[in-house]
Amino acid sequence: QVQLVESGGGWVQAGGSLRLSCAASGSASIKTMGWYRQAPGNQRELVATITTVGSTNYADSVKGRFTISRDNAKNTVYLQMNSLKPEDTAVYYCNADVRISRFATREVWGQGTLVTVSS
Repeated sequence: QVQLVESGGGWVQAGGSLRLSCAASGSASIKTMGWYRQAPGNQRELVATITTVGSTNYADSVKGRFTISRDNAKNTVYLQMNSLKPEDTAVYYCNADVRISRFATREVWGQGTLVTVSS
């Protein structure tokens, strides 16, 4: 069974930076990993994803400010967040697609870590 353990959330002023980390435990094959967020009153939305070979995609709202990366040897995904804005305030969730058979995958979520950006 795979679990995702997140760290790095906290409080920053607008314009500041934070780096989130998410480590996957277990022996399963980890495929695409990503970060999602949910702000008060909003639906959970995609922030960024990264494949096993490093292909990335970003939400338009964070493009140019956030960078997703991963360390496959450690099964860890990172989210470097720069030039943070108050609208980035949300609970950030780590996500991983775990391969459980030749053709099947299972989606695993972290517990979430709170990022608060003050104006």
